[in-house]
Amino acid sequence: MTISAFAELGLTERLLRALKDAQYDTPTPIQQRAIPLLLDGMDLLGIAQTGTGKTAAFTLPLIQNLEEDGIKASPNSVRALILAPTRELALQISSSIRSYGRHLHIRQAVVMGGVAQRPQIEALRRGVDILVATPGRLLDLVNRRHADLRQCQYLVIDEADRMFDMGFIRDVRKIVGMLPEERQTLLFSATMPAEISRLSSEILYEPVRVEIAAKSITVDRIEQHVHHLASAAKRDHLAKLLDEPDLEKVIVFTRTKRGADQVVKRLARDGVTAEAIHGNKSQNARQRALENFRNGRSRVLVATDIASRGIDVDDITHVINYELPNEPECYVHRIGRTARAGAAGIAISFCDASERSQLRSIERLIKRPLSIVGDGPVETAASSDKRNRGGGHRSLEPGARKRRRRSRRYDRRAA
Repeated sequence: MTISAFAELGLTERLLRALKDAQYDTPTPIQQRAIPLLLDGMDLLGIAQTGTGKTAAFTLPLIQNLEEDGIKASPNSVRALILAPTRELALQISSSIRSYGRHLHIRQAVVMGGVAQRPQIEALRRGVDILVATPGRLLDLVNRRHADLRQCQYLVIDEADRMFDMGFIRDVRKIVGMLPEERQTLLFSATMPAEISRLSSEILYEPVRVEIAAKSITVDRIEQHVHHLASAAKRDHLAKLLDEPDLEKVIVFTRTKRGADQVVKRLARDGVTAEAIHGNKSQNARQRALENFRNGRSRVLVATDIASRGIDVDDITHVINYELPNEPECYVHRIGRTARAGAAGIAISFCDASERSQLRSIERLIKRPLSIVGDGPVETAASSDKRNRGGGHRSLEPGARKRRRRSRRYDRRAA
């Protein structure tokens, strides 16, 4: 059943008034499905991309539940905790809470690294209903006894896969261990790598899974090409493409952080100004690289999938998939970085022999073949021998399947 108004979700009059003030009329699919469940106190596993409305999906019922609880936060205590991987996201969530809670008496605070601690300590001293925090700064304040999580009844982990990519999962586990066992827990992630799947099974109690497909994009405005070539030829081919003046502002996607750094070093030797953005970079370094790319000081930005989510640049002319993603949905997310604001765009994918299954999955998802540039797939001795023997995993040497699985796990870890 389609819900056409927030009033049908069980939200209070004061929250509906705040939504009207913000000119939000119709709930998104994730809001339609999640809000009633969260108002009923269910744990939730949300699989959703940025831009689907998930922030309102968890902040609206959280504010209402806190208000209806009628409990006042004691000094240094936290009633609800929202963990976010970056300062930008933490501030965005805080802004949403301020907007939605404007007609209620909800006290909130944000704690994050890179800024002075004193105002954060003062805010916590009075006690807060909702604390939005990045993991590192929160752990520091808890260890110094400026924040007490023992009374926290609500936990939200946002962009969990990005937490993993940035190396925060150990901190997240420490924080969860400080909370009461009886609580409502929500975990949101755009993808589900193995580590996040394990985390969700550990911290969620009989959760409801709400999965929202990535936003469909208007692929008609994006020219999509594939170049079949050997893996060893990719670096030279990328440099050759970037010699073309039409490639004015380009994002190059790799699967791993190490791969992104290697591409940047090779391009620098070829005289191409490029910077990498991935989870091993500091927040300041990522922001600096993004700003240089936005204002044209860097023509090329090399990114991993998860680290690229903060990229919001309207005039990207080309997206190059240096390596095809393991998940076809990531391909849609990648190429959607171009063709924004009504503009056209071009997506170029490199495909070596090991990536043909990913290419087939992508073409099934978008329901169209990618246009082949140059020669088609190159037949290799290994693939010919495999076909002659009937193909399939039976032809792998003993232990090769385990090595393949380990390699895939490494790819997910390194992205």
